Amino acid sequence: MIVCVCHNISESRIKTAIQQGINSMPLLRENLELGTCCGKCKSCTKKILRECMPHEDHKHGQHHPIHFHAMAA
Repeated sequence: MIVCVCHNISESRIKTAIQQGINSMPLLRENLELGTCCGKCKSCTKKILRECMPHEDHKHGQHHPIHFHAMAA
């Protein structure tokens, strides 16, 4: 299936790039030019990225609160 009509990029090409280590939208945009023209492929590309990424990577991407301690003046 063609995901990006503007640049003729298929779902399999996106999945291959992800398997080779391209693991974020900015990297997909930089390497495959996804989402750089009309932008209609962005939502489908994000879905493919989420489906292909191992669940462990999602755990590492979670935000953890940072606690600041007041310092004595």
